[in-house]
Amino acid sequence: MGKNLVETLMGAVVLAVAGVFLAFAYSTADIRPVRGYTVTAKFKAIDGVRLGTDIKISGIKVGTVVAQRLDPDSFEAVLTFAIDASVKLPTDSSAQVTSEGLLGGTYIALQPGADDRNLANGGEIKFTQSPVNIVQMLGRFIFNSAEGAGQPAKN
Repeated sequence: MGKNLVETLMGAVVLAVAGVFLAFAYSTADIRPVRGYTVTAKFKAIDGVRLGTDIKISGIKVGTVVAQRLDPDSFEAVLTFAIDASVKLPTDSSAQVTSEGLLGGTYIALQPGADDRNLANGGEIKFTQSPVNIVQMLGRFIFNSAEGAGQPAKN
């Protein structure tokens, strides 16, 4: 009977420690949804972007991706962002899918414009840039380097 009690207590301790780590991770990860207004943007590609992806201005999180869909006419990806109500985006703002580094996560970087008018709830960011595909870029570099050296490119 004593052995079962010890095993039960150890299991309870392990679950309690796991709960503390989970609460700590949630409180420091800043993954809470942003409340505010929504805007949309169309991109040719959104590689790495998922629901909950951060929207940042100057590296500061100001929103999250709350929806994504495919435009059936243009075959572009349409993202819907929830932007913090305290952030007023000019109508000529731009959005770019970017990465935090070679191994970092993907996020949407907003560049506020200079227009006097601001985007309203449901507005659209017209100026967008899709992510750079590092693998394709590296492949082109290697192919061009091999050709430039006078060596045939290997397939």
